[in-house]
Amino acid sequence: MMEGRAQSSAVQSGRAAGVMTVGQSPFALDNHHAYAAWREQKLAHYPQHLSDLLVPVVNPYRLSEAECAAIRQACARANMAIYVSQPPADGTVPDTSLVADMGRHFGLWRLDQNLYADDDGISALQAAAHRRQYEYIPYSRCGISWHTDGYYNPPERKICAMVLHCVRPAVEGGDNTLLDHEMLYLQLRDKNPDYIAALMQDDVMTIPANIENGMEIRPEQSGPVFSVDARSGHLHMRYTARTRSIVWKADAITQAAVKLLAGLLAGDSPYCFHRRLAAGEGIISNNVLHARTAFEDGDDTQQGRLIYRARYYERIQ
Repeated sequence: MMEGRAQSSAVQSGRAAGVMTVGQSPFALDNHHAYAAWREQKLAHYPQHLSDLLVPVVNPYRLSEAECAAIRQACARANMAIYVSQPPADGTVPDTSLVADMGRHFGLWRLDQNLYADDDGISALQAAAHRRQYEYIPYSRCGISWHTDGYYNPPERKICAMVLHCVRPAVEGGDNTLLDHEMLYLQLRDKNPDYIAALMQDDVMTIPANIENGMEIRPEQSGPVFSVDARSGHLHMRYTARTRSIVWKADAITQAAVKLLAGLLAGDSPYCFHRRLAAGEGIISNNVLHARTAFEDGDDTQQGRLIYRARYYERIQ
């Protein structure tokens, strides 16, 4: 791998300026030249080791220019970075402003006000005894299969970036697996571009309505798996591997695409990264694919696993 090599100047300048149209994007299926150039650079620069994504941070509330640059560089290569800082020496629990401050360093301002977010738009993910909240897997000790965040959101609330900060890890388990969605797109497109076309259909993936006690909490939501931002040309992915909460379009090409996609995620991909976050560590990403193993907290749930999560409508700047 050629470390530090510059990306294709046309692709890089277009992305930096934020003016690339859908037609100019390498993710447009009829733009074969741009895709070939992007593919070459993506494979050349994609990190080979987890250490390539780790960025030591002295103070997560106030990043230095060098720390910001290192995080941006990792995100440019793999749409994600893992920052590593030390938890407070006095044992105090940081509040959610840490996550908000982290996001603002990268142009992340517009937070998604989801069902269990606090007033500031940031969720405290921990095992909950409250039954209704416990039904949502992030608030349980259960494992979570492959997904991108906000896959049930409408298009106007598309989650483009997220920050996860570990306040306390679990006693055991709670490991994260991460995969840049652009690498999954690359694998699918190389196999058959028609699979990408199928997964870009507006009605390819439908999330049934969320109904509790006869009341509709969230309406049914259909949309594509892959989409290209009309202004910037960036790729977005919307996906969940769950089977109980999803309906796929029934045509043959979609079914074949979904089968291959699931097979790629189930395999031992060299493009995946694994990390069990320690206290003071966090993930910042352009909403890459991720999964989590089940975990155990021991007897004291008040001192169990605690993760702060912020979801944003912007991408990392």
